[in-house]
Amino acid sequence: MSSSPAPIAIARRAACSGAARRVILPGARAVPIDATLGRNGVLLTLAATAHHAIAVGGAPDLIVGHGILGQLIARIAVASGASAPMVWEVQPARRIGSGYRVIDPADDERCDYRTICDASGTADILDLAFARLGKGGEVVLAGFYDRLSFAFPPAFLREARMRVAAEFTPADIAAVLALIETGLLELDGLISHTRPAGEAMDAYPQAFTDPVCVKMVLDWRAL
Repeated sequence: MSSSPAPIAIARRAACSGAARRVILPGARAVPIDATLGRNGVLLTLAATAHHAIAVGGAPDLIVGHGILGQLIARIAVASGASAPMVWEVQPARRIGSGYRVIDPADDERCDYRTICDASGTADILDLAFARLGKGGEVVLAGFYDRLSFAFPPAFLREARMRVAAEFTPADIAAVLALIETGLLELDGLISHTRPAGEAMDAYPQAFTDPVCVKMVLDWRAL
């Protein structure tokens, strides 16, 4: 993050996220953002990834997982004018929505969802999702997975479809910036933790194991 009033630039189309005090890259791969976004500017590529998942599969009726990606998918869907989705989350600490419902999947009896978007990355998501689809429904995979498998009969009975959402595109970045600039998309409240970059060795385990930690940001200003 920078305390300067000048615009901040972020890299786009990176295969993996990362953190550094300074990044050197071709200008064509950087996107200027207004400094008024403050630390929320670091969420732009994640927001573009969430937008791409919607662009690939359409606005979801159900989102699985209410981590940072799931929250962004839900917020962007609502900001784009779609009906508020249902969201499943197994961690009670993460069941706080913003214009949509977030529930324990065990409390949901619905089995006719048209589009289910997974933002959890759980290995058994296809079995979970196919059982809740309506006829001809679709599952959009927005997480990252090592290997996926599923029982065929539930998918067969529903004539289920599946899509994979990959990297965001420049069009996704532009769409997210437009939603932010018009005030339709708010990023406040998504960064749950900030720690000095010198504490990175402790910050990373917390980011991946603490259910209360939705998004960790490293602050490089003191280095």
